Amino acid sequence: MSLYTTICAGLLFPLHERLKGHDTVAVRRRLEDSQWWSAEKIADDQARRLREFLVDIGQRVPYYREQFKRLHFDPRGLRTTGDLSALPLLSKPDIRANVERLKADGHGPLARFNTGGSSGEPLIFYMGKGRTTHDVAAKWRATRWWDVDIGDKELVVWGSPIELGAQDRIRRLRDGLLRSHLLPAFEMSPVNLDRFVDAIRAARPSMLFGYPSSLSLIAAHARQKDMDVSRLGIKVVFVTSEKLYDDQRAVISAVFGCPVANGYGARDAGFLAHQCPSGSLHISAEDILIETLRLDGTPTGPGEAGEIVVTHLATADFPFVRYRTGDVGILGNESCACGRGLPVLQEIQGRSTDFVVAHDGTIMHGLALIYSVRDLPGVERFRIEQLSIEQTVVKVVAGPAFDRAAEARIVRDFKARLGDAVDIRVEKSHGIASEGSGKFRYVVSHVKTPGVAQEVTRA
Repeated sequence: MSLYTTICAGLLFPLHERLKGHDTVAVRRRLEDSQWWSAEKIADDQARRLREFLVDIGQRVPYYREQFKRLHFDPRGLRTTGDLSALPLLSKPDIRANVERLKADGHGPLARFNTGGSSGEPLIFYMGKGRTTHDVAAKWRATRWWDVDIGDKELVVWGSPIELGAQDRIRRLRDGLLRSHLLPAFEMSPVNLDRFVDAIRAARPSMLFGYPSSLSLIAAHARQKDMDVSRLGIKVVFVTSEKLYDDQRAVISAVFGCPVANGYGARDAGFLAHQCPSGSLHISAEDILIETLRLDGTPTGPGEAGEIVVTHLATADFPFVRYRTGDVGILGNESCACGRGLPVLQEIQGRSTDFVVAHDGTIMHGLALIYSVRDLPGVERFRIEQLSIEQTVVKVVAGPAFDRAAEARIVRDFKARLGDAVDIRVEKSHGIASEGSGKFRYVVSHVKTPGVAQEVTRA
């Protein structure tokens, strides 16, 4: 570890977190201790923390106070995490209908978030400091598994306007001090791909972080152009937000000359699981409880795929209890060779965001279009379908607030991204069906995009 990294990880970042009111250092240390407990001890501690969490929200959160009373559910009697099945599942429509009643009485500062999630339906929710602290600490612990710490050079290949739009002077100063730099991942044109490779070669980062689709495209481009990026000292490439395919892992690892660490999470559900050097995707079980359920709501058996349902124990100010992610996965039942007692998420199925192709051939992340639609007033559900290089259809389930101005905004934004010659058609619909697997794809492109894996749903 360099002297600069030591100063960042031991002084600058802890000071930054303390000024924000986050107890991140203490939480990370707790996680680094508990990860070596036995699976049995972790399960017992998880049950204790779950009981305390439910007692708390049963007293302070109107939604759960009323729910527990109606169900005659006394959280003080909870003995194992399996007792959680007495409570109903929490869906996105439930949150939208009860957003104010999900706020705890006497809650601390809450940050508002708006996300389409995996279903494509806009969702407003809130995060308290406890949730943010856990997510940062869990990611910090995971990067240290790979001998990367705060202050080591990091390049983030990302595409969310939330991140891109927040690059004000203070944030740029902070990221500069911590040596973390952002590369916007929307437009994958040959010129931008050259620029991305050049930026990586110039920075010589210890870690890359971003979408597997974007990073694999950059890697494939570097290989095609015979641009060597295998000797830059990159220790690990962290990928998240999409399903990681074997061919993506292979090209990223080969081109950058380092292992690829998968991560699983979502803005609404939290950072849920991280891959260790032994290959297992470990659930952050100290504060995260994951169930996998069949269509009838019963728990899956060993090796059986089911919907991933999350209870986040650090969300007392705005609770996520048995939250339906819409993703499909398989829980592992074997211990990991690394020696950590943390449970394992064996497989994640059907999690991917398609790329789209602009009229000039530019390949861009589907999120570049999603963000133009999902936050518009009156958009209740939507699907973007790229029929050809010349035509894209946007199907919208529209509420009363969706007007001609919103429709014109979609056409204008899409033409700015895809090209002025592209025919953009907005169609209002009474409903948009999910896929046969139950997953909802909010971007579907019928235009072939070489080098980008297409989604294969096996659930």
